[in-house]
Amino acid sequence: MRVKYFFLFLFAFLSATLEAQTLKSGLWKGWLHRTDGNNIMFNFEVSYRNRQPVIHIHNAEERLEVKQVSIKGDSVLIEMPFFESGFALKMEADGSLKGNWIKGTTGKNMVMPFTAKRGNETRFLPGEKARFVVSGKWELDIIRPNGTTRPAIAELVQKGNRLTGTILTPTGDYRYLDGIVRDDSLFLSTFNGSHAFYISAAIENENTLSAGHIYGGLTTVEKFSGRRNEAASLSKEAFAIYVKPGAGPMDFQFPDLDGKMVGIRDERFRNKVVILQLMGSWCPNCMDETNFLSAYYKKNFTRGLEIISLAYEYSTDIERSRKSLKKLQQRFAVTFPMLITGVTSTDSLRTEKTLPQLSTIKAYPSLVFIGKDGQVRKVHSGFYGPATGDQYTKFVKEFEETVDALLNE
Repeated sequence: MRVKYFFLFLFAFLSATLEAQTLKSGLWKGWLHRTDGNNIMFNFEVSYRNRQPVIHIHNAEERLEVKQVSIKGDSVLIEMPFFESGFALKMEADGSLKGNWIKGTTGKNMVMPFTAKRGNETRFLPGEKARFVVSGKWELDIIRPNGTTRPAIAELVQKGNRLTGTILTPTGDYRYLDGIVRDDSLFLSTFNGSHAFYISAAIENENTLSAGHIYGGLTTVEKFSGRRNEAASLSKEAFAIYVKPGAGPMDFQFPDLDGKMVGIRDERFRNKVVILQLMGSWCPNCMDETNFLSAYYKKNFTRGLEIISLAYEYSTDIERSRKSLKKLQQRFAVTFPMLITGVTSTDSLRTEKTLPQLSTIKAYPSLVFIGKDGQVRKVHSGFYGPATGDQYTKFVKEFEETVDALLNE
């Protein structure tokens, strides 16, 4: 009888231990803890595929899949599918998670405390009924930490208390923002492995936002105010890239992700339309653009089109750059060359060292369209991704028209 009870006890103990070491399926809520207490919250869902945990991070309609999840004992390691970004966590006795989000930067890694718990709690708890409807386009004045102002546009969609949308800048967008309107205030957040933002503002009336704050990462804070303006637009002139007079055709050669040297004068690119993507694996808008370009290239390369990505990374460490770019290449099944320039994105001489035919590179990503004759025909700075709706549709239309015109020459 004692043996029977012993085995029942052992079975119960092992079952409890196994349960404690299993990341439970279902909806979770995570908190990135800032030093000022304005934490960045988001939801994610855990499921299992072939007994392996898979995470989907929720941001509005986006479901960002993360498959690199490792569980050993009470340790949970999560590697984001792109960016130099991941989580080192411990599973607590109650099944919750505690640890750090670690993100590569141009200097030391950023380490941000993180906790998460399972449950159906949304990122922002519901509260009082919304007094105002903020759907539409808002012209924002964002004050940088150094006191200077930068322009932006918020495009918001409100359904009841639910609020989604994005913020556009002259060079890109904040991707998918998700949140709520409570009484006379709005709250939004997003997390994708690089972007980590919490945004709040007071709604004075149907046309005015005040006391706005954008909390980014561990410590950054920007203030903003806003006014409804359906005709608002952003000038890209300050970030435009031009071909220098008399510069002549492009001429460069850099290693690809396998170490093979690839140059614009290679036979592969002769008498073809070539698009250069100036990008970095650290850049969320570059990620969205790479996804678009990869799909477009597969459908159109037989028409005489080539694409080359030129990567400007956080450091001059080729192996670090290769590893980060490889994640992007594999995630979006990129089949065109991705080249490592070996020059950082912040190098003041980045253009002179890589593409001296151009004026200063001011925006990532940017696209350089080269005709069959080898001459630069157009440069497009910045990128508005799928979270921007009509702006993304407009970009796709103009991109396709430009490529078709060059191919038909």
